Amino acid sequence: MNGIWKLRNKNPLLGILLWVYAGLSVYPLLWMIFYSLKNNNEIFVTNPFGLPTHFRFENYVDAWSKFNVPAYFTNSVLVAVATVIGTIVLSVTFSYAVARMQWRLKETARIYVVIGMFIPVQVIMIPLAILVRDFHLANTYWALIVPYIAFNISFSSMVFYGFFRSIPVELEESACMDGASIYRTFYTIILPIIKPAMATMVIFVFLSSWNEFTMALILITKESLKTLPLGLLFFQGQFTTNWGAMGAAMTIASLPTVLVYVLFSEQVEKAMTVGSAVKG
Repeated sequence: MNGIWKLRNKNPLLGILLWVYAGLSVYPLLWMIFYSLKNNNEIFVTNPFGLPTHFRFENYVDAWSKFNVPAYFTNSVLVAVATVIGTIVLSVTFSYAVARMQWRLKETARIYVVIGMFIPVQVIMIPLAILVRDFHLANTYWALIVPYIAFNISFSSMVFYGFFRSIPVELEESACMDGASIYRTFYTIILPIIKPAMATMVIFVFLSSWNEFTMALILITKESLKTLPLGLLFFQGQFTTNWGAMGAAMTIASLPTVLVYVLFSEQVEKAMTVGSAVKG
């Protein structure tokens, strides 16, 4: 970080470019907040890009009270949290078994799971819809949670496998010599080491399930089970649309993702150096 500040002081043009880049990165978020505090006339005619001339906080009240946002928000939280827990538990245990244990066909199993990362969602939508119907999961939370876990487990397993491979075997050997079982070794020694990787995957999986739209649109038709991305469709009326309330709903929908990133960002930064720290 100090190197970047020294380089910026020596080259003012670089500092200007960094400020421009920062402005371009932050402005879409600011624009969404401004947009949520305007009426339709300001958004499309008089003031589409600037600060609101009058802060219309009633847009948030309308979004929360008139458009069923609390139900959509609750459904999204339930689905996203269950997906994160299921994905992390399954991918960590599977990756540990593949990376640190000896058993037949473990490489075949690892490649089979990782290949799932390259299958487009659109290809399996029809068979997935049939499976959900045959297992009687249609119009339940499980209709979303199970496919979301299945789609996220490939990438998560690949990340955790790389972390487990970077941990020295001597740590487990020392624990074994001290009489620790494999379960105690896993929970008290290995899991604390991979906390940065787990924090990274919590953010990734949460964002993926929170913003998912295509599968939710096809697998959920019951109004009371719809998630926030589906709920935003109902802000568009046949003759008129309350765009300010829609902006307020989008701002509300963005808050959990920002909160998750803030809570886990420190661990993500550690993930960049955990490999060298362990080896050191």
